[in-house]
Amino acid sequence: MEILSSINDGILTLEFNRPERKNAITAAMYQTMADALNDAEGNADVRAILIVGKPEIFTAGNDLEDFMKNAPTSGAIEDRSVYKFMMALSGSTKPVVAAVSGNAVGIGTTLLMHCDLVYAADNAKFSMPFVQLGLCPEFASSLLLTQIAGYPRAAEKLMLGEAFGAQEALEMGLISKVLPVEELRAFAEGQAAKLVALPASSIRVTKELMKAARKAPVSDAIAAENKHFGAMLSSPEAREAFMAFFQKRKPDFKQFA
Repeated sequence: MEILSSINDGILTLEFNRPERKNAITAAMYQTMADALNDAEGNADVRAILIVGKPEIFTAGNDLEDFMKNAPTSGAIEDRSVYKFMMALSGSTKPVVAAVSGNAVGIGTTLLMHCDLVYAADNAKFSMPFVQLGLCPEFASSLLLTQIAGYPRAAEKLMLGEAFGAQEALEMGLISKVLPVEELRAFAEGQAAKLVALPASSIRVTKELMKAARKAPVSDAIAAENKHFGAMLSSPEAREAFMAFFQKRKPDFKQFA
């Protein structure tokens, strides 16, 4: 199974389990996670959610070959399994904990902005290389990262798309704590267990109140980003970026205005 899903002691754990492909996420993996999160909403036995990868890699982001095979046609953005997953994650009424070790690329960093408690190992590296692929940010990352880190740092991370480490992510406010890689998962599981032991109604209402002010802006940002993202997928710049990736060469964007 490329997504390991289990419920133990009130915690739904979703684990990326495709290390041979650096935990690159396929449409089927997104759908599995979306279904698990949606099922958890109506399951009283689930009181917290934990998202983890492997000690050496969180996720390399989208599996680009699979992504291109499942690229949306005009007007079909909401049919994408990644959209269903991100809407389930963003809309979850239950607390979500994420534990990141190794690389968290693209959606691997974006999804963290929709979690509640985020912890990282000292080997974690984050990146959002959307512009490098001839695309734009998605799932409200243009809004949320600016709110979290401030415009100058958000601009640097989103425009240049360069990787940054766990300590900088901590300073930016993207994560809450940095731990040795061998201690990360146990710590995150312990934090999730604390949430399980607390009154579910109190956690639910507290989360709702904290996210209320940004609910409409996030929805608007997702809609705007998806509109541009869908259009840019068929742009000459994106075609050049993807072709360069598969040909293992540096893309040439100077030919485009």
